[in-house]
Amino acid sequence: MEQITITVCGEQKKVDQGITLVELAKQFQEREQHEIVLAFVNGKLKELFHTVEKDSKISFVTTAQTIGAQTYRRSATILMLKAFYDVVGKEHQVRVMYSLSKGYYCEFADDSLEVTKELLQNVKQKMDELVAANLPIRKQTLSTGEVINRFAKDKMTDKEKLFRYRRVSMANIYTIEKYEDYYYGYMLPSTGYIKYYDLIPYEKGFVLNMPVKEAPEVLPAFEPQHKLFQVLKQTDNWTRMLDVDTVGALNDVIATGQMNELILVQEALQEKNIAEIAKRIVEEKKKIVLIAGPSSSGKTTFSHRLSVQLRANGMKPHPIGLDDYFVNREDTPKDEDGNYNFECIEAIDLKTFNRDMADLLEGKRIELPTFNFQTGHREYRGHYMQIGADDVLVIEGIHGLNPKMTSELPEEAKFKVYISALTTLNIDEHNRIPTTDGRLIRRIVRDARTRGNSAQSTIAMWNSVRRGEEQNIFPYQEEADAMFNSALVYELS
Repeated sequence: MEQITITVCGEQKKVDQGITLVELAKQFQEREQHEIVLAFVNGKLKELFHTVEKDSKISFVTTAQTIGAQTYRRSATILMLKAFYDVVGKEHQVRVMYSLSKGYYCEFADDSLEVTKELLQNVKQKMDELVAANLPIRKQTLSTGEVINRFAKDKMTDKEKLFRYRRVSMANIYTIEKYEDYYYGYMLPSTGYIKYYDLIPYEKGFVLNMPVKEAPEVLPAFEPQHKLFQVLKQTDNWTRMLDVDTVGALNDVIATGQMNELILVQEALQEKNIAEIAKRIVEEKKKIVLIAGPSSSGKTTFSHRLSVQLRANGMKPHPIGLDDYFVNREDTPKDEDGNYNFECIEAIDLKTFNRDMADLLEGKRIELPTFNFQTGHREYRGHYMQIGADDVLVIEGIHGLNPKMTSELPEEAKFKVYISALTTLNIDEHNRIPTTDGRLIRRIVRDARTRGNSAQSTIAMWNSVRRGEEQNIFPYQEEADAMFNSALVYELS
């Protein structure tokens, strides 16, 4: 057997030509803290079933890295679907709908079968059996026409519709025994790699619970997010009403010239939702509206649209900028790298903010600050405000839902709104478009158009942005009195 030289982590090693990456991963696994699931071979990402045929530089990807964690979740999904296929048959299709807690919320495509604890126990047992059997997850390359025929036969109508718009002649499908499916990304080599998962009943369906990259060997506790679920369900009902719940269906709308009507109806549905939120604020006699949400969720646009609806209800909205309450630059906390941390709540002068808002609620006339970002200090420039019976303060900022932000203000005066771009348009019945990806695309476009940033620089800082959201925004989203989904079913077009 001819030998080749591979370089892993700076170490050279002689191995047999044609060795699989699975075998190499086993040899180097003890050097990694977490399970190896993919590999870079000469800079190109490869699944572990590939062989190495020439001298190569290799680095491994584990479940503690983003692409590794995504590969694990993708593989756990096909394992779950294969188990349902074995237990209830192909006539009962499962839809992977959206993220909930740390897992995926799923339902049957029709109401012909009820999700029960007993059913989930049977499916979980089947998953365990498939894992114990360590079955290969095979990759096949077929003609697009053959793929369409196979999905039509298996009643995967969303995939069948999607592939009719596919431009290339070939496609890759993955199989576990006789179960076939299509996924947008790489897979683990076999079912034996999928060790951590659970099925948790929730509402009409269930949640496929899986680890996250921060703790890839631990199943996170399932935390019901009832308010978030309701807004996701509402948007899902809209997309079904419009018959555009998948990319293939959206392509149908575009191809048949109905896009303008879709845009108008989607905008009308959102405006109706904003009007209902404004009506609640007026009826409940709220004086402070707090708007919070993650990056590129549309907070500023929403606050303007809400202000218009408040005016239509006879109110006089006044925007308050939380950025103007930053502490002076020298008092700003620093992160672990020694950089100023403008994302943490301690970067806001909470005492001054609460005092000013309390004075406004009592009818006092106050002078509002303006933060000078060049000098790094708060300044007072004669911006006075006093509010009356018809006035309402509209405050937008990432900490709006954190109880610390308004701890000294009366609860009965506050109305909290959580906003995010919660993408419910899926590629097909089993492939989601992650909400975070939709927001990242929005931010790339915005930064390029208004801030002169390249897509590369926006992507490079995205992990830091996401960390800030996980710490400062998502833990408080269920504090909201109302949630608004700013995602538009057509926007990815």
